[in-house]
Amino acid sequence: MPPLLSSPRLSQSPYQSYVYSYPHKSAYRPCPARSLSEIWSTEKRDALFLYIHIPFCEMRCGFCNLFTTVNHNDEFVNQYVNTLQRQAHRVKAELGETQFVRFALGGGTPTQLPIAALEAILNVAESTMGAPLKDIPISVEVSPETATAEKLRLLRDHHVDRISIGVQSFIDAEVLATQRRQTTTQVQAALTRIRAYGFPTLNLDLIYGLPGQTVDTWLYSIRSALQFQPQEIYLYPLYVRPLTGLGLSDREWDDIRLACYRAGRDLLQAEGYTQVSMRMFRAHHARETSSPVYCCQADGMVGLGCGARSYTRSLHYSNDYAVNAKEIRSIIEQYLTYDDSAFAVADYGFELHQEEQQRRFILLSLLSEQGLNCAAYRDRFGSQALTDFPQLQHLIDHHLATLQTNLLMLTQAGIERSDAIGPWLFSNHVQMLMSQYTLK
Repeated sequence: MPPLLSSPRLSQSPYQSYVYSYPHKSAYRPCPARSLSEIWSTEKRDALFLYIHIPFCEMRCGFCNLFTTVNHNDEFVNQYVNTLQRQAHRVKAELGETQFVRFALGGGTPTQLPIAALEAILNVAESTMGAPLKDIPISVEVSPETATAEKLRLLRDHHVDRISIGVQSFIDAEVLATQRRQTTTQVQAALTRIRAYGFPTLNLDLIYGLPGQTVDTWLYSIRSALQFQPQEIYLYPLYVRPLTGLGLSDREWDDIRLACYRAGRDLLQAEGYTQVSMRMFRAHHARETSSPVYCCQADGMVGLGCGARSYTRSLHYSNDYAVNAKEIRSIIEQYLTYDDSAFAVADYGFELHQEEQQRRFILLSLLSEQGLNCAAYRDRFGSQALTDFPQLQHLIDHHLATLQTNLLMLTQAGIERSDAIGPWLFSNHVQMLMSQYTLK
């Protein structure tokens, strides 16, 4: 294999940045206010994704940099739900005629909401936004502590067909090291309840590279997860990010992430799972019976709630971004003061000109099992992907990707370097904005 020195980023650690969307929210900036009716007027609105964000959790995990808070009471939660209801009415009015074909409720932990508030949010999706819940795929994130029988019954009654639960590890000491207080007994009880309510798709999230973790303990957690026959398993490498609990500590541990990744991948494939991306594995038997691969980062997504993003082909927009608990609380409090007219405009985000749209298309395709369809790229952009981005040839030359019949696919070596390949494909402009962003 030729040396990778001509691409320093690819020669470094395979764990550089988790690319779940492009561009990252740290590249967003204040922008001239534009009405949502104008923004969406030229977009296809017959197959939209609805996402609602609930920024509440019972605890803040040490690795978490999500837009969520643990500092809330019933009054604060009720204010949030009421504000989200107002936002939904105004957004729906601005969008006009729409059809939603998928819905996700995330956070945070949506099931942290009291039962009445959770039902109110589901009603926002169906009654206000017009999403036909009984006819479309619906995903909801839960936690072991909040996956109660009452809330699971409510979700099932509202036709939720995918439950995603962050387990992280089935070993209490490893979980405690991440500043979570859940126990394996709680996790097993929650998974048993979820299975009892017959959700068609169960997704489990596990993390490798945890303090004190070994390859053997990692495989123990995967085998423990397999006992519940999940349709999907996500294997996440640990990232220690600024302003998070682990990021503020001076703890050090060996980096065994690559060894864990390979061992976990091999075990899941031996157990009948297909690798969809570096992180996602799907059971063979689930491929024809469950809903399409879950992704809430696609173009044509309408986000509601403080912390939600919305995506059109040419504009991504949201509210401000933060990781620090006080800053997150401040942004949510500001959201609660908005009058309805504030929900009719977008004034913070990122405009994607053609080159950025091309990069996004390449990233979201190449980093998944579908690969980059060069014919589809040509149909959309009127040019050739490898001509527009000749650096893609570098992946082929170094056996990180193969090109066969217009399909550029990552090899096994390329998949495990997804978190290096992704940032390597970012534009200089996006990299500059991200480097200049002051994290708060």
